[in-house]
Amino acid sequence: MNAREIRSLPRGGLALTALGLGCSQLGGLYRPISAAESEALVDAAWSAGLRYFDTAPYYGYTLSERRVGQALAARERNAFALSTKVGRLMCADASVRPGDDGWAEPLPFRPIFDYSYGGIMRSYEDSQQRLGVPRIDMLYVHDIGAMTHGDRHPHYWAQLTEGGGFRALTQLRESGAVRAIGLGVNEWEIVVDAMNEVSLDVVLLAGRYTLLEQTALAPLLDACVRAETAVVVGGVFNSGVLAGNGKFNYGDAPIEVVDKVQRLADVSKRFDVPLPAAALQFPFAHAAVVSCVVGARSVAQLQQNIAWLERPIPTTYWQALHDEGLIAADAPVPKGQA
Repeated sequence: MNAREIRSLPRGGLALTALGLGCSQLGGLYRPISAAESEALVDAAWSAGLRYFDTAPYYGYTLSERRVGQALAARERNAFALSTKVGRLMCADASVRPGDDGWAEPLPFRPIFDYSYGGIMRSYEDSQQRLGVPRIDMLYVHDIGAMTHGDRHPHYWAQLTEGGGFRALTQLRESGAVRAIGLGVNEWEIVVDAMNEVSLDVVLLAGRYTLLEQTALAPLLDACVRAETAVVVGGVFNSGVLAGNGKFNYGDAPIEVVDKVQRLADVSKRFDVPLPAAALQFPFAHAAVVSCVVGARSVAQLQQNIAWLERPIPTTYWQALHDEGLIAADAPVPKGQA
């Protein structure tokens, strides 16, 4: 697997590199990162041949978008793909404090959920200004679903459907303002619902199609192939448990997850395969997957992610995972090395 490999969305022809830089860390997720460190990280990604960058207004309460825009300002606009998200309006609020929502140094803007027609349009225009670009390639609806909203989900879903949110996205695509529209979510069920309402070009799915969990396989990914909806995979380490930090779904991993990770690690050790390398490579075997976005706190961490993606893994390793029931029987696996 080559991190720089160019892969295109089935519809519209937008090209992404196999590995994209997820830019939540540029917003200071859990710990501060300086402007100089942020710029160095984007420069390192560029030097490594990565040409896909994903951000969101929510990351650092607009800090990530500003830093991504600054770091890419000198690059030829047609030389890279850029995605951001809608669904939250960032409203000035002097009460914002370090640590709010996990952001170490958030800017003084408080997120307010708004998936309506007007909310989508305003969010898009605000992101254009923060990023400093006339065009955003891909626009994802961020964090819609019952996992995020609980009993408020029907209200926000109605904003997308009856309130014109999906209509706004479609208009932006039809006008050429964006090249692709989709969802950026942690739950596959809401993507299935959305595909019944609007034609999606791409889905950024975090944590639901990984080496640890393939719950989205038959309900969603196979349907995406039929619908020519591309999948960008996020959260390949399931909040870090597959990279050794003990976290799963943004919290401490439950015992059954810890046990499965240990079994995966045991097989990986037997074949001398770093578990994070297998986690990064596994999703690409599915025909729906075009790219994977991975965050990094430092240039060294980014380089390690690239090395893991490009490390040869023997076919016998993937077969062993199948044989031991550690991945779904019908989950496709990378071709691997003889």
